Amino acid sequence: MSSRGPRTVVLPSAEKAAALVKQMRGEVDDNSNYRTKSLKIHGQVCAKCGREFDQASLNLLTVHHKDGNHHNNPPNGSNWENLCVHCHEDEHSRGVLGEYLSGG
Repeated sequence: MSSRGPRTVVLPSAEKAAALVKQMRGEVDDNSNYRTKSLKIHGQVCAKCGREFDQASLNLLTVHHKDGNHHNNPPNGSNWENLCVHCHEDEHSRGVLGEYLSGG
């Protein structure tokens, strides 16, 4: 049986650690933080039912892409709307129901 000795852990450089912190805070300007941007632009309110969210319940507010393309993330937020999980589910299920009812 081999004994467990100390392990060497490689820590990221200061530069890499700073970049990771910026990314976690939503300060990186790329498509990965569109939720943070959408919350800043549109506020912490559901665009459909009007429910307002605080920090404790913010996880229930999602970003809906109006055109359905999750890669279309314009900086002005024109393709986003913040929807609560219930309204977001309703938005997507309406399309499925419509296709079903139309025989498509």
